[in-house]
Amino acid sequence: MAEKGVKVFGMWASPMVIRVEWALRLKGVVYEYVDEDLANKSDALLRHNPVTKKVPVLVHDGEPIAESAIIVEYIDEVWKDGYPIMPSDPYERAQARFWAKYADEKCNAAIYPVFTATGEAQTKVVHEAQQCLKTLEKALEGKKFFGGDDFGYLDVVVGWYAYWLPIIEEVSGAKVVTDEELPVLKAWFDRILAVDVVKETLPPRDKLLALNKARREQLLSA
Repeated sequence: MAEKGVKVFGMWASPMVIRVEWALRLKGVVYEYVDEDLANKSDALLRHNPVTKKVPVLVHDGEPIAESAIIVEYIDEVWKDGYPIMPSDPYERAQARFWAKYADEKCNAAIYPVFTATGEAQTKVVHEAQQCLKTLEKALEGKKFFGGDDFGYLDVVVGWYAYWLPIIEEVSGAKVVTDEELPVLKAWFDRILAVDVVKETLPPRDKLLALNKARREQLLSA
């Protein structure tokens, strides 16, 4: 018989996993969290996600769902009576999906190189990341959150920037999101970090900072 309930396979330092936890907490869904050692993945994780073998994976009544943005939409559809995550208007919903895809495919890809770049290369990748984020910032102008007055789907998808990007900046010595270059996004960072479900689930900053310092040193010395 299929196992009942909700289980999340994640990794404590993953910004993709945090999306799923935010969505579940917004809906008030009780769940079991399983923290994975990605260097020694559990048989359960590999069984539930044999295709990409990545976290997060949501298991709902024995049925697995992979990919964080897809999981967030699934959560919103299954627990319809809870907090609304996706916009109710079809056009706004399509726009939210568009910007989420843009952020995942363009902005994330532009941000990651900042982590290890140095010297002139760092200046170049910082500029590229800023240009990408400036485009994303247009979807936020005139609003408290990407979802309007309320924390919504796109905020869930890109909200990790507010916590992880300053850590990337500190580890790399780069400055990406500044009052001069990205004032709207920077102000949104403060609002994101004040949201209850965000505050409840963020990993310890010192621990995350130490992990990322070690990772950067390892990558630079490779």
